[in-house]
Amino acid sequence: MKINTDHVDTILTQWAKERPDLDSSPMAVTGRLAKLNHIVSQAQSQVFSEFSLNMGEFDVLATLLRSGSPYSLTPNQLLQTLMLSSGAMTNRVDRLEAKSLVYRQADPNDRRGVLVTLTETGETLINQVIKKHVDRGHRLLEPLTVQEQEALADLLKKLLIEYER
Repeated sequence: MKINTDHVDTILTQWAKERPDLDSSPMAVTGRLAKLNHIVSQAQSQVFSEFSLNMGEFDVLATLLRSGSPYSLTPNQLLQTLMLSSGAMTNRVDRLEAKSLVYRQADPNDRRGVLVTLTETGETLINQVIKKHVDRGHRLLEPLTVQEQEALADLLKKLLIEYER
């Protein structure tokens, strides 16, 4: 027999009993989002750690790969994409450079500027990581049909658009 309740149901039942005057229905969504965020973050971190990366390092490498060949961006472009402080970005790039996954080079379009570029090793690594990352995402979503995944993505997008303004 399949159980059709989760931990959030228990919490909602407790609130209904203790505070029947309170409409705790938002917790049905926010509580589940919080729990799922934790589960997804752990699954992603596990993938990244298999490749001796953390989430932040993955973000930089993936952003460079997504930018297209020659897989180079200025630190400012990385900052805008990843929404980090310049200090945090410098630390990430320093760590990736120490691992020989990126290198800094002079920006030919700006004498004062620098480009952060994937090395061949970095490109090979991020292509392996992204494959495993996407595969893990598919496994995490297996309980949902393709149509349910699309509907959930649309609903989450609607919320995100509202709060990204």
